[in-house]
Amino acid sequence: MEMGKEFKVPIVWILGGPGSGKGTQCDKIVAKYGFSHFSTGDLLREEVASGSDLGKELAALMSRGDLVQNEHVLALLEKAMSKVAGSTVGYLIDGYPREKSQGAAFEQTIGPVDLILYLECAEETMVQRILFRASQSAQVRADDNEATIKNRIHIFHTNTEEILSQYGDKVKRVPADRSIDEIFSDVTKYLDELLASKK
Repeated sequence: MEMGKEFKVPIVWILGGPGSGKGTQCDKIVAKYGFSHFSTGDLLREEVASGSDLGKELAALMSRGDLVQNEHVLALLEKAMSKVAGSTVGYLIDGYPREKSQGAAFEQTIGPVDLILYLECAEETMVQRILFRASQSAQVRADDNEATIKNRIHIFHTNTEEILSQYGDKVKRVPADRSIDEIFSDVTKYLDELLASKK
């Protein structure tokens, strides 16, 4: 099997459903460890904003509500990771993979993952957090009604469990219905272990 190019520093995936507090934990990881943080959603939005040919193609897909092909997402990720390859201490990949086949494709195209942090949160907690966030927001997102949220979270859970089942002890489940600092205390423990083992 053709492996991706050799990235010398750790590759960490962080997975967590909507309302799991993943964004906050990513910010804290970047601040403490200096990892390069890549969110596939941000990379897609940046490509669209750049006005490139690929950006125009992606904009058309997204405006139709179609899913962006996985190879496009991987190409954007690989390009972003390569840009910082000489200077970064680690890669934090946020919100990817979203399904089982994407994990395998990432490892073939880019390289093996070292650690998967899963912010595990009860479905009910995530629903309450998203509804609360929606109630505080001036503009209501079209997909923020309770039935839609429950469905989104259920699909996320099912897909994530399928992904995680492939990676054995690389997976670290972090209970995410606790305070930000309690969650981060677990996250740092796992990252410290990983960094020590990579030295």
